[in-house]
Amino acid sequence: MFVTDPVGIKGEETAAKMLESKGFKVLEHNWHLGHWEIDLIAENKDIVVFAEVKARTTTYGDKLPEEYVDEAKKIRMITSGNAYMRHSNSKKALRFDIFGILVDAQTMEVTYCNHLEDAFHPTSHAITNGSHSPSWQWSHKNIRKRR
Repeated sequence: MFVTDPVGIKGEETAAKMLESKGFKVLEHNWHLGHWEIDLIAENKDIVVFAEVKARTTTYGDKLPEEYVDEAKKIRMITSGNAYMRHSNSKKALRFDIFGILVDAQTMEVTYCNHLEDAFHPTSHAITNGSHSPSWQWSHKNIRKRR
């Protein structure tokens, strides 16, 4: 989904700047392939980062923004990452990050930013002749929600 909400835009800008400050080059904002979407895609010489950005103006109770990334969203991120890697023909390792960001609704200043590097690992993987060496090639065909 293309972000038009000022809070979402501020959140993605903040996350992109944070990745850049850590030596990554942001390649894509809101990358789409069909119905698969990733908020930010960045890379350095060794790794491609797929980042989900959760920006809010309040914690909505006791839950921080990054805690809203549930298992279903993680599966969609893995599937999207796999689609991007196939589409771009990249051979780099993969990493999935989550950003939780709180923005003051009046001033649009960031009041909280938590970058969860390597936030989760896919629970299923497939190795094929075309695997990304030395990393795994994540295959959405093998990802199933565990009950």
